Amino acid sequence: MSLRYSILSSGSTGNALYVESDEHSFLVDAGHSGKQMEQLFEHIDRDISKLSAIFVTHEHSDHIKGIGVLARKYKLPVYANEKTWQAMESSVGVIPTEQKFVFDMESVKSFGSVEIESFGVSHDAAEPMFYVFHHGGKKLVQITDTGYVSDRMKGIISNADVYIFESNHDVQMLRMGRYPWNIKRRILSDVGHVSNEDAALAMSDCIGDQTKRVYLAHLSLDNNMKDLARMSVTQTLQSRGIIVGEQFELYDTDPKIPTILTAV
Repeated sequence: MSLRYSILSSGSTGNALYVESDEHSFLVDAGHSGKQMEQLFEHIDRDISKLSAIFVTHEHSDHIKGIGVLARKYKLPVYANEKTWQAMESSVGVIPTEQKFVFDMESVKSFGSVEIESFGVSHDAAEPMFYVFHHGGKKLVQITDTGYVSDRMKGIISNADVYIFESNHDVQMLRMGRYPWNIKRRILSDVGHVSNEDAALAMSDCIGDQTKRVYLAHLSLDNNMKDLARMSVTQTLQSRGIIVGEQFELYDTDPKIPTILTAV
């Protein structure tokens, strides 16, 4: 038995993560239209209608755009915390009551042999939270959309086998870019997004003996590049005595092309 995953889409235009065990399959966020989500599932040869649940991280459109359509079309259960349900209600449309479930922050839900743990992050949303998937002693962590990574978060996500870790922007690109200052200030704030360097510093406190793969996620189209993110993260980790390619491998994600379905 294994836990398998594909990062279907990651970036400022839309986000979605697929995770499956031998018994269940899950989707974390659906940040594209229903049609686009179906196309992403075709890429990995999986059937949306077979999903056991959709988990929502927060109400921003690049995470919930397809939630309502998929829930209604395929009669799927959707899990989010109370504040996120309230915040996204007008955006996702009517979802039948019997398909709406509350997943409290910093709690655990079990689906067969998979335990899913929620934890809070620091972002300008109602009550943003992400998830840790536990299965057979293995641990898969997704952490994006946070302005910083606190010691509390690090404690929850430490020593995972796989990290999907936000590496949103290069600070210089952001500062020199076309965004108005109020947007730049929001991104750089404690409720914005972590930079390449700050992501690597947080990673250096979390990576453990069990860690095998790290994916750089939620890259800004305007204020980052894959090669730059990889270089910045690699150099920062090296300065902390962690050598990419020795203990673990570093991977890219893409807003349009899913990663290969991989066992944790």
